[in-house]
Amino acid sequence: MTYRFRPGVRLVPARAGEYLLSERPLRAVRLSEGLAGLLRRTEDGEIETEDPAGQRTLEALAVRGLLERRGSPLVPEEELPSVSVVIPVRDRAAELRRCLEGVWGVDYPRDRLEVVVVDDGSIDESSSVAREAGVDLVPSGGMGLGPGVARNRGVAAASGEVLAFIDSDCVPSPRWLRELVPWFADLEVAAVGGLVEGLQSARRLDRYEAAMSSLSLGARERSAGEGDDTFYLPSCNLLVRREAFRAAGGFRAGMHVGEDVDLSWRLRDRGGKLVYCPRGAVRHEHRSRLWPFLKRRFQYGTSEGALQTFHPRRRKRLVLPPLLTAALGLAALAPLLGAWSLLAATALALVWDAAGFHRRLSRAGLALRFPTVVAARARALGSLAYYVAYHLVRYYGWPLLGAALAWARLGFLAALLAALAAGVDWTVRRPRLSFPAFAVFYLAEHLSYGLGVFWGCWRQGTFDSYRPAVHGRAPAPAG
Repeated sequence: MTYRFRPGVRLVPARAGEYLLSERPLRAVRLSEGLAGLLRRTEDGEIETEDPAGQRTLEALAVRGLLERRGSPLVPEEELPSVSVVIPVRDRAAELRRCLEGVWGVDYPRDRLEVVVVDDGSIDESSSVAREAGVDLVPSGGMGLGPGVARNRGVAAASGEVLAFIDSDCVPSPRWLRELVPWFADLEVAAVGGLVEGLQSARRLDRYEAAMSSLSLGARERSAGEGDDTFYLPSCNLLVRREAFRAAGGFRAGMHVGEDVDLSWRLRDRGGKLVYCPRGAVRHEHRSRLWPFLKRRFQYGTSEGALQTFHPRRRKRLVLPPLLTAALGLAALAPLLGAWSLLAATALALVWDAAGFHRRLSRAGLALRFPTVVAARARALGSLAYYVAYHLVRYYGWPLLGAALAWARLGFLAALLAALAAGVDWTVRRPRLSFPAFAVFYLAEHLSYGLGVFWGCWRQGTFDSYRPAVHGRAPAPAG
């Protein structure tokens, strides 16, 4: 595997040694002499080493967003593992036919490819479609037992070294397995997830989902090993090493939503590494009508209570740097109290924070202009504002709505929070949708999800999902 500096990252000498300096966000990481030497010896921007310890260090820098990987690992054709594609289905005959046509069109050695369809009590022609396609058909043992139980049944009937899970309403790209399977050359990797794209684009909700679906993890590679963060891989495009799946106990029976999150965390708890690669795409047919869309978001929300019960140490993280948080609090009080002079105090807190940051850089011998640091900390304040607004709208949307109706000034602040969260996501995700239409779907989604979270926590008898782990600065990422 080779790496290169991410845009805006450079190697900088200083009195205390050499640093990797990132401009956006502004941060500096001191390097050991050996690592600095490795990074100095790059040719044409390519960074690589055959030393396992050096490889782990480069990977850690990639996880922290300072380096980016160059392509996927390469595996000779004769060393590609056998793969079992497992597809759960219930009453989706037309979608299953389309999915199987895509699977048989995947570029992978046919003698190392097995397809298993698990019928979870269909009353339509799904079973006939599977038989006509010449794949292995397995009954789930009941009706509506859920995709997790169905996938477990499929795994029991499968023989591949790698288990490739895809949903019946998805269509894989021809390079699906070619681009994801080689990651298993790293023996620490337990599971790999790929890009999830929208299958349809005719309706506005299709276009919203294409940009905002929780099944799509974005354009940046990510990985995580042991740790208490909440990174996971969705099961509609998930490859798992067979022995790791068995050791973790497979999908948890009884979970109809959130079962992929639960499996991901158990794989990590056993020391396995998860990798997300924004390639190896599958196209997913999202719910394009409003009520099914809202109902599904509600169902996703209900999983949080169960997940918190099964994994109590994994909690959402809120990173609240003290001075930036104080500046944000002062800015929020300005419209709430009608005291706009507080914005001057906001600016003062921001400059104070930037001064401290500038001093720390100067002590290390990193000479950056003070206005550059102020601008960087202003961007950090903007990111924090979005971060807090998103969390409040997603988990406390209903209380905010109620309070807004009771107090006009709080309503104005709540509207600002919602507009900030929606505006940032609309700008960053770039959906093919006008902002007003996007904002309506956005707020409806968060209100539905938040209601589901409350209902799921109520049923489980725990509201720990509402108690995030608060940090003054970001914890080191797992990897």
